[in-house]
Amino acid sequence: MNLSAIDRATYDGLVESTGDEFVCELVDTFLAEAPRMLDELRDAYAKDDAERFRRAAHSLKSNANTFGALTLGQLARELELGGLAPIRSAAAAPIDAAASEYARVSQALEELTRG
Repeated sequence: MNLSAIDRATYDGLVESTGDEFVCELVDTFLAEAPRMLDELRDAYAKDDAERFRRAAHSLKSNANTFGALTLGQLARELELGGLAPIRSAAAAPIDAAASEYARVSQALEELTRG
């Protein structure tokens, strides 16, 4: 089981404060919404829509940090604060890095909630 994408203290604290069942519901919602957030980032990037880009990155950051997906949260934070300009020269590589990290996070959250 590879759970290195999730900070267990953060995740366990969430379970302790809200309960297993609610955390499973939150995880299901996150797993459904995060791919849309990543798509929103890509679309806003392609359309040069800085405000939409910032909002999508902020949402991804906040949701990731809730579960202890700290690396994903940090990548999203960098996107949120940096905006479109810094990633123009990187050809969307930071978005791809966030998407790759999300794949690790989703697998770890599935393992944590489904056993």
